[in-house]
Amino acid sequence: MKKKMLWVALCFVLFFSFHLFCQEKDELWPQTQPYKTGYLKVSDVHEIYYQCGGNPKGKSVMALHGGPGGSCTPDFFRYFNPEKFHVILHDQRGAGKSKPNAELKDNTTQHLVEDIEKLRKHFNLGKVILFGGSWGSTLSLAYAETYPENVSGMVIRGVFTATKEEIDHFYHGGTATYFPDVYQTLVSHIPNPEKKNFPAQLLKKLQSPNPTIRNKYARVWAAYELKIALLDMPDRRLEMLLKRLATGLYAFALLENYYMANRCFLEEGQLFKNAHKLKDIPLIMINGRYDTICPPITAYRLHKTLPKSKVIFASSAGHSAYEPPVQKQLLKAVKEFEEK
Repeated sequence: MKKKMLWVALCFVLFFSFHLFCQEKDELWPQTQPYKTGYLKVSDVHEIYYQCGGNPKGKSVMALHGGPGGSCTPDFFRYFNPEKFHVILHDQRGAGKSKPNAELKDNTTQHLVEDIEKLRKHFNLGKVILFGGSWGSTLSLAYAETYPENVSGMVIRGVFTATKEEIDHFYHGGTATYFPDVYQTLVSHIPNPEKKNFPAQLLKKLQSPNPTIRNKYARVWAAYELKIALLDMPDRRLEMLLKRLATGLYAFALLENYYMANRCFLEEGQLFKNAHKLKDIPLIMINGRYDTICPPITAYRLHKTLPKSKVIFASSAGHSAYEPPVQKQLLKAVKEFEEK
């Protein structure tokens, strides 16, 4: 009897240890700080802020933030083995710590693509792995289609190709299927909701000479996007996030609506039309199964255009990279490039 009990106990310990080991493999890498930060002057107007982390002799990664108008934080480093990868983060023109803040002059997708190339040359990186989510996926695709010879692989999340269909879904009722109350709150702040040009109307309010109006609409927009980005975003948590992100809300809202009002400065369907340029680049796409901002259909269509690519739908997840199922799949995708 004692031997049997000991055997059962040992099996339990082994099972529990194995379970913990598997969990640990799905966890982000420990938090690290950049070994170098600075600014790169990319035009007469703009200087972009960068952060370098990991192993300078490792595989080069360019991590691209969302928005437009978001920013990078050292949390981005946590997706990469710090001994195997050299990760470059940067805040795009007008965003985050880049200077000047919220500047729209000389700020288009084509400018941002060239900034990535300038950073790549500045650090003498050779070929790079592109890592980006949401708008970061759009910019990754735009850069890779412009400079396919400089890209060794891609991991993109919440795929967005800036077609009219995708922008209309985000602004003009698509999200209302699952978030009717949240969408109606946004609509209630649109001066002329019968006109399906919400980005342009929001942009006009965000450019008001009255700072009270600008700040009001920045908060309205951020509240809408944050609320629908996760499967579960309680109002209390939303308010906490809005307070924590207060200093960056204006640039985020301004730049995002500026880009969307201008169809992201891309021709209709451009990223699909030029997708053939990516046929020899290893590409892994990850989408939350219930992503209401960037629905999975876009990633699926792109995968069908590029049969050698991989598309993974993270169950029980929405748009945010902070949801555990999405994080798990991002870590697995990065691991594939670590082993190549």
